Amino acid sequence: MSERLTHNKGPLSHPSQATILVVDDEKIIRELCVHALQNYRVLQAGTCEEALRIYEKEQVDLILSDIMMPGESGIDLLKQIKAFDPNATVVIMTGFVDKEIILNALKEDADDFINKPLNLLQLKTAIEKALGRKALKEELAHIKRADEIKNTFLSLVSHKLRTPITGISLFLQNLQMGVFDPADPVIQENVALANEEAHYLGKLVADLLAFSQVMGNCTGVSKSPCDLNEIVAEVLLKCREVHCNFDLEIDFEPADLPPVPLDASKIRFALLQVIDNAFKFSGKLGTISIKIGSHGDAAYITVADSGIGIPKNEIPKVFEKFYQIDPDHTGQIRGFGLGLFYTRDFIRQHGGSISLASEPGLGTTVTIRLPL
Repeated sequence: MSERLTHNKGPLSHPSQATILVVDDEKIIRELCVHALQNYRVLQAGTCEEALRIYEKEQVDLILSDIMMPGESGIDLLKQIKAFDPNATVVIMTGFVDKEIILNALKEDADDFINKPLNLLQLKTAIEKALGRKALKEELAHIKRADEIKNTFLSLVSHKLRTPITGISLFLQNLQMGVFDPADPVIQENVALANEEAHYLGKLVADLLAFSQVMGNCTGVSKSPCDLNEIVAEVLLKCREVHCNFDLEIDFEPADLPPVPLDASKIRFALLQVIDNAFKFSGKLGTISIKIGSHGDAAYITVADSGIGIPKNEIPKVFEKFYQIDPDHTGQIRGFGLGLFYTRDFIRQHGGSISLASEPGLGTTVTIRLPL
């Protein structure tokens, strides 16, 4: 059940789209609720055990539960639901006015109470209010998450920019103060290092611009027929030019495919992240193999490299936002840790999938599936 609850639920766009789970051992009560809540999708359960099974399988927005039932009570159900999903919305129906029962329900974070016998107008009003509060809480949580991501990103950017700027600044200061002897061969090495840092700084700024555009265009895709072979070849050429490593052995195998419906900019971005990583981690004399194919109603792009590979325990984390693998344990990883996060997001927006297989020292293989 915990696996189901890891999926994020977006804010309710309209109450009529909500799903209500009615839990009561009396069928007549459940049927009355179904009749009163015709604008909603209503599911029914006669016991707490049955309710938990339904909640595990279905996308439920609100639980409407009686307190007194055979076996476990509505309070027991409330405890179990809130333990798995603290943001769940649970409205309790009760024919009792016992203070202890109400206090126990409040203690377990019940969202509202409805007295029996049911007043149908009161029932509908309570459901609408509870769903309204739920939507507001989800919206506030979304704003908070966005704010946290923004702060994390700004902190990451300042850290990533500070390192190359410091290196270049120190070199220029030493040069200005006459610390370097022009005849000393070490100065040529420092010039090369400063030039490398300046080049990296330029790449960081370019990445920042790319990610700023990506973050502003995260939802929805605008598809048109595209030549997948042409997009992959274009990205491959760009990566080779950026990395200036012409000793890498590249094996590119296109396929005879019909035009594929794609949002070209998003797929180009996704492929750039995957192929760029293959270049980045393959070393000077490695090999990269890119193969395009199809099976059934899907096209496949496989990018395999002979690079350093990824430890098994790191593989599930590589698609997380801001996560970066540090194979040398230096703490100085270049980049922002956003590429694969948005890659997976964009591919999923196309109805596709991305998977990764890797072993340390034996390279990494990334497979992208896109519907034809």
